[in-house]
Amino acid sequence: MSQKTLTESGPEGAVAAPADASAKRWWILAVIALAQLMVVLDATIVNIALPSAQADLGFSDGNRQWIVTAYALAFASLLLLGGRIADLFGRKTAFLVGVVGFAAVSALGGAATNFEMLVTARALQGAFGALLAPAALSLLNTTFTDARERARAFSVYGAIAGAGGAVGLLLGGVLTDALDWRWTLYVNVVIAVLAFAGGWILLHNHRDAANSKLDVPGTLLVAAGLFSLVYGFSNAETHDWSSPETWGFLIAGGLLLAAFAWWQTRAAHPLLPLRILLDRNRAASFLAVLVSGGGMFGVFLFLTYYLQLNLAFSPTKTGAAFLPMVAALMVAAQVSTTMLVPRIGPKVVIPLGFAVAAVGMAWLTGIGVGSSYLSAVLPQLIVIGFGLGMVMPPAMQLATGGVAAEDAGVASATVNAMQQVGGSIGTALLNTLAASAAADYLAGKDPTNKLVQAHATIESYTTAFWWSAGLFAAGALIALLLFRRGVPEQDADAAPVVHM
Repeated sequence: MSQKTLTESGPEGAVAAPADASAKRWWILAVIALAQLMVVLDATIVNIALPSAQADLGFSDGNRQWIVTAYALAFASLLLLGGRIADLFGRKTAFLVGVVGFAAVSALGGAATNFEMLVTARALQGAFGALLAPAALSLLNTTFTDARERARAFSVYGAIAGAGGAVGLLLGGVLTDALDWRWTLYVNVVIAVLAFAGGWILLHNHRDAANSKLDVPGTLLVAAGLFSLVYGFSNAETHDWSSPETWGFLIAGGLLLAAFAWWQTRAAHPLLPLRILLDRNRAASFLAVLVSGGGMFGVFLFLTYYLQLNLAFSPTKTGAAFLPMVAALMVAAQVSTTMLVPRIGPKVVIPLGFAVAAVGMAWLTGIGVGSSYLSAVLPQLIVIGFGLGMVMPPAMQLATGGVAAEDAGVASATVNAMQQVGGSIGTALLNTLAASAAADYLAGKDPTNKLVQAHATIESYTTAFWWSAGLFAAGALIALLLFRRGVPEQDADAAPVVHM
């Protein structure tokens, strides 16, 4: 196939892209978005089905968390390796292997006859997801090189990344209510068939880093470091922060990641070239994704509990309750990536988005035992969704923009890793703070009184919402300080080539 960079006609008289090539790119976006949705929604789709799966397979409450944690651990630990594999062996190959593998182990999980089989399938889902997610994002990065088309493509991708958790809650509720918990896993096979067919037909393989070699020491260090970090934060949910199983793994994770950073300055073929991190806007974008991933769990996790336990929503109704937030996020994604950032730059847009999300989270602390969804939840969700839509899609676009083609996969993997680690930190931190708030409220009161119990749970939710608001406020400050002024310009030498 011939290789050429496609551009639209503009004021400089650039050559216009053929209409069929342009149409093909949008079909590629549809395939990538479908695969990304499968990976993102699987982080939450199983959550609503857990009680049904637990009753069916008979595992304990203590083991229940591992159905979620096994996926997160494998996904976070192997992301950078998956990104580098895509660069070394070809993005189409990585994408198709990831799709097929994800579907196969999803079917295995759906057919699980015991706890061990289900946990193994979830861990393997995370492993194949770690190969698929960076391949998908790097394909997007190398397919859309025109600034306007790229902005529109990333608005769609960022909206899916931000809203996929809520879609997972809705789909998990619908499938569990209408069919069976196993269909929260079987549904991936249906999605994967469409994604594989589209990828096989539309994508072309290219190894931009074919002359490089895999950094084995770096791979082992970063995988062990990310595993220890996520495992430590996961243990904080079931153990005390003073437990060696919590702080021991957190310290080990920090030391391993520090050793990884040191090794990257020495390695001949570094897994994560430091040039990727040294760009100021890109580093700020990575941090923005990390913070937004942590704060979002204050919405999904605790609001799910509130809607089901306090307002007596069904799983399906709970998922549907998040749809207005998804709609607001998608609108804001389109506006921020195609209109605001190209005109005024990220230094204004992303801090403003964080500030709007912080206001929405603070407003959400007004919930009470007898509150109405329409007045105490819906407007706040719309505000939060609009704020996050101004943060995540632009941050993901800037985090991968201007990266040399041979580094596209690992840069994309870093974005996914930041979102995953942020979610793990947010879950552990907010769960711990919420539990402490409930215990403090119950101190000196009758814990058997149902009204007292209800108020204690409200206290735990609102505490989590306040801390989420604080995370978003911190994100606004970090983004304001780190992002450069003005509209970002992509280095022409770093512009990826489109392979048609």
